[in-house]
Amino acid sequence: MDFVTIGQVRDEGVARIILVALRAHGFHPLEPRDGGLPGVPNLFGREGVGIDVPEDEATDATLLFQELLKDMTGPNT
Repeated sequence: MDFVTIGQVRDEGVARIILVALRAHGFHPLEPRDGGLPGVPNLFGREGVGIDVPEDEATDATLLFQELLKDMTGPNT
């Protein structure tokens, strides 16, 4: 099964909430991967935590991801 990144979130807490919401809506996102060192999240990139879902779920999951992120970050961010 191929996975694709549907978006990235700078805040790890927001990423966790989005992952839970995606699962609650029937999607199957991957857990965030370590950043090369055990126990260290992959936050080294400028974009933060990647949200990866199976390729066949990507279109619908992207729509939900965008709406969740918009609701969580508000219009001023």
